[in-house]
Amino acid sequence: MQTGLVQTMNETNRTRGWIDGERAIVFQRCETCAHSWYFWRTFCPNCGASEPESLKASGSGQVYALSMVHRPPSQELRAHVPYLIVLVDADEGFRLMAHGESSLTIGDRVQARFVEFGPRLMPFFGRTSVSD
Repeated sequence: MQTGLVQTMNETNRTRGWIDGERAIVFQRCETCAHSWYFWRTFCPNCGASEPESLKASGSGQVYALSMVHRPPSQELRAHVPYLIVLVDADEGFRLMAHGESSLTIGDRVQARFVEFGPRLMPFFGRTSVSD
């Protein structure tokens, strides 16, 4: 494990990710059962162990599902439609929802970068290769 990536999980001392304006996707992993997940918690949703580790993901993964959005959820996003929402199975073992290139298909290998979307910085996935 790389030093500097793991922190004890509490509200004031956690690894910062894109939700905090940083160019990083942060996930958690349980040191007891090795389960990985995306949404921040103070305990493992698999075994209940406390104080999971917080890690920065590589940003690599595979497209699991996708949906093209044609109706914006707000006025400020009207200029961005249509846009693609993807579910990505990250190489680290968790699944996340993000934006992606409109040409992506299920099974594509992807890599995240970060773009301004409306008022926020968002992960945006682009194809690295097509899966067999």
